[in-house]
Amino acid sequence: MAEYNAKKLGQYLENFCLDPSNAEEDGKTQIQDVDIQGTKVIKYINEFWTSKQRQALPIHEVSYRACFKPQLPRFFINFLTVEGDTVYDPFSGRGTTVVEAGLLGRKVIANDINPLSEILCYPRFFVPELKEVEERLGEIPIDIEARADIDISMFYHPDTEAEIVSLKDYLLERKQAGMEDPLDKWIRMVATNRLTGHSKGFFSVYTLPPNQATSPERQIKINERRGQTPEYRNTHKLILKKTKSLIKKITERQRENLYNAGKTAVFLTEDARETLKIPSDSVKLTVTSPPFLDIVQYSQDNWLRCWFNSIDVDEVSKKISMTGSVEKWSQIMQKVFDELFRITKKDGWVAFEVGEVRRGSIRLDEYIVPLGLRAGFNCEGILINLQEFTKTSNIWGIDNNISGTNTNRIVLFKKQV
Repeated sequence: MAEYNAKKLGQYLENFCLDPSNAEEDGKTQIQDVDIQGTKVIKYINEFWTSKQRQALPIHEVSYRACFKPQLPRFFINFLTVEGDTVYDPFSGRGTTVVEAGLLGRKVIANDINPLSEILCYPRFFVPELKEVEERLGEIPIDIEARADIDISMFYHPDTEAEIVSLKDYLLERKQAGMEDPLDKWIRMVATNRLTGHSKGFFSVYTLPPNQATSPERQIKINERRGQTPEYRNTHKLILKKTKSLIKKITERQRENLYNAGKTAVFLTEDARETLKIPSDSVKLTVTSPPFLDIVQYSQDNWLRCWFNSIDVDEVSKKISMTGSVEKWSQIMQKVFDELFRITKKDGWVAFEVGEVRRGSIRLDEYIVPLGLRAGFNCEGILINLQEFTKTSNIWGIDNNISGTNTNRIVLFKKQV
């Protein structure tokens, strides 16, 4: 019979961080007692996942701005839940937490104010066979004269644009007719992921990474600077290539786990402060990372993805709470914590990941602790996972030692009443 490992988590952290032999071996394990607004909190500092654990499955390789590595939620899911427990993410993004939870046999609830989240996440619970995708793509008609209702010629060859618009129209027609099935949704997800990027694996000419669509005006300048014009890309072949990459290495057990989780999965597009569709005292573990002040402009990054999926980007922008004030950000997060306390089971957990912003002058974990305490949680500690630079961060022009998020800083709460 499966047992919870909460005690083992505490022992692991204590042993891993306090054992002198560990500290001598890697030279960077630390433990700190800190006072945060009158509350004593333990900080555990080391590299708890990434290089110390197995590589994540390719099924996670769906690009989205400011997403964390699958090893992060896996760490907490393994320690703090058992099969059949419900795992939740109120800021789901590309769905890293819930997909990892599904792989591990947990039930899932995902919420994100941006409807792109479900488009990128839901299909991966129903993993198709490559042959099925190939056959469905062969059924989709292509109008070689089709053109978008906006100017995207700076990104795509005319023949590529025709294929994209034909696919967009096909998927919209299927959805409006109530005929969209998991295979259509898979193709939609992969195509959304392949719209723009910086290699020949994407539909577009060379541009920014796929998690950050640049503006048409800036793309024109990129084309001029690089002396490039969009060349033809076969969208169907690229969808198949990405599908093959996503589904490789997945076992039949993992495929079955995802399918079972998908059958009962709940996907919401609500404000995280008010998720009335989630029953009280129903969630065993929340693993999430909220929007960090005004660091990431989600609507600007996703304008082309929204166009492809017939989503009004302006309406999405109005709903996303972005602020440059840590005080206003804290007010929003306080209401999120109040809602998390309502839906969390007794002895349930919240792992709330934040980062250092503005050249490390703002450590959001120290703002988060009192918010969780006021909501009624106990703070079990702060895990600070050190990590190496990432290629994507360098592409963004962010030196992780100077700005952006330097580390994973996870504040761990428990509901004990």
